[in-house]
Amino acid sequence: MKRQITLTMKENIKIKVVQEVMEKKRTVVEAAVALDLSERQVYRVLSRIRAEGALAVAHGNRGVVSSRRIEPCIRERVLKLRLESYPGFNDRHFTDELKDEEGIKIGRESVRKLLRRAGIPSVRPVKKRKHRLRRTPKEQFGEMLQGDSSSHDWLEGRGPWLDLVHFVDDATGFEWANFYLEETTQGYFEVIMEILTNHGIPSSVYVDKHSIFRVNREDTQEEQLSGRRPRTTFGRAMEDLGIRMIFADSPEAKGRVERAGGVHQDRLVSELRKAKASTLEEARTVLRLHLKKHNRRFSRKPQSEKSAFISLPANCDLKQILCWKEERTVANDNTISFQGKLFQIPKSPLRSTWAKCKVSVHLCLDGSLHAFYQRERIAYFKNIGVDWKQLPIAPQNTKALSVHSPQLTFLPGH
Repeated sequence: MKRQITLTMKENIKIKVVQEVMEKKRTVVEAAVALDLSERQVYRVLSRIRAEGALAVAHGNRGVVSSRRIEPCIRERVLKLRLESYPGFNDRHFTDELKDEEGIKIGRESVRKLLRRAGIPSVRPVKKRKHRLRRTPKEQFGEMLQGDSSSHDWLEGRGPWLDLVHFVDDATGFEWANFYLEETTQGYFEVIMEILTNHGIPSSVYVDKHSIFRVNREDTQEEQLSGRRPRTTFGRAMEDLGIRMIFADSPEAKGRVERAGGVHQDRLVSELRKAKASTLEEARTVLRLHLKKHNRRFSRKPQSEKSAFISLPANCDLKQILCWKEERTVANDNTISFQGKLFQIPKSPLRSTWAKCKVSVHLCLDGSLHAFYQRERIAYFKNIGVDWKQLPIAPQNTKALSVHSPQLTFLPGH
């Protein structure tokens, strides 16, 4: 049975002109001008029509079933997986999971068409974009890290609301993250600790104007006279490490970390749902696996092979930098107070008594308390049972914090 093909208006005109050439009503030159073709091409068309008939003007593949067509059984399986095993997955994420988990290699556009024809709508409709100017990414890995926290119902009612504290490298898109019950200095410290331990000290961090990063109040008269703005605990730690802090004026300014948060609110939520995670620890387990796939799929090579991360100095004790520092005056009985508790400073050969001395008190991430005098540790208290929620974001900046706290010694060129 011969295949039936519907010709276009242009193809019908081509046949008519060629027929006029065959009937010697037109010359080949006139036909070439009328069809906007070369004379050689007109001769080719004329030869094909004489050999195959009028259908020769149509493409040979028209009406033929493509060899790349998705088999009906595969179509049914994809739709079943999307409805039963991968509900809520977006088209790209679902395509990736089909390849990684199910061994089905189909293009994202084919999956999209298949789902739309089956009446399965898009999870995230495309929004109209505003015209913006693109900022060129940094060239080196570690040149700038964008930081943010994403508060969301990650567990979709199966557990508490969580905050995803994450940092994204501007040059590569590589990401570090962890879940917390709320956005706190502690969470940012722990994620930064991971970065510093595994990679070194970055050149800068790009964050918003949250009170964790910046003191959002008018300067006092004393601060105006001294010309030094007050620092938060996080800001003081970044200054101690020599990391420049850049504050964004809008969410769009740090768009890379904002977009990463949007991707996680789609893909990570789906993976948490698939794993049926309902607690903080379960969510963190899923997050660790998710980050490996995320960084493998979305991170890219930087423009420069040279890394901007700087190795930690040999005398660097991150524990005493990523901590809360406050000044205390030692009482006559050689005790200091912290969060309503008294701590006894032991006898030391450095002084006969510590009474009336101003000391720097450090609360570390492991819950231990350290007291320093002239950069010498004079007391150490393990697991003091601290209430992390009661810690001040921006403690009063006094002389003791800089005089008595241990300092970093960087190599020339830092």
